[in-house]
Amino acid sequence: QVQLVESGGGLVQAGGSLRLSCAASGRTFSNYAMGWFRQAPGKEREFVAAMTWSIGSTDYADSVKGRFTISRDNGKKTVYLQMNSLKPDDTAVYYCSARPYIVRRAASEYAYWGQGTQVTVSS
Repeated sequence: QVQLVESGGGLVQAGGSLRLSCAASGRTFSNYAMGWFRQAPGKEREFVAAMTWSIGSTDYADSVKGRFTISRDNGKKTVYLQMNSLKPDDTAVYYCSARPYIVRRAASEYAYWGQGTQVTVSS
C-alpha cells in the first residue's frame, strides 16, 4: 500500500520560505515520478513541480520556476519542495503525488496522493 505523507506547511509572510516534505512508503519508488500540486479555495488542482526519482529530471510550472526547487533523498524516501520568495498567490493546500515512470503535469495522471498540507502566505 503506497503512502505519501506531507509535512512542513504553515503560515509565512510574503518573501519568506518554507520547505515541504513528502515521506513515501509502501513500495520501491525508483521507477516512479513524484509530483507536487496545489489547490486554492474555489480553484482546480494545479501542477507545481515534479521529478523522476531515478535520474532526478525535473519540471516546473512557469509560476514557480526560479523560486521553487524539488529534490529527493533516496535514503529517506522523501521528496522535498523548497519554496522561496513566497507570494500570497502561493497560498493553497499542497499535495504530494506519485505515478509510474515519467513526469506528467495533469493531476489525473497521478495514481497516489498524500493528504495535503496547508501553506498560507500573508501580504
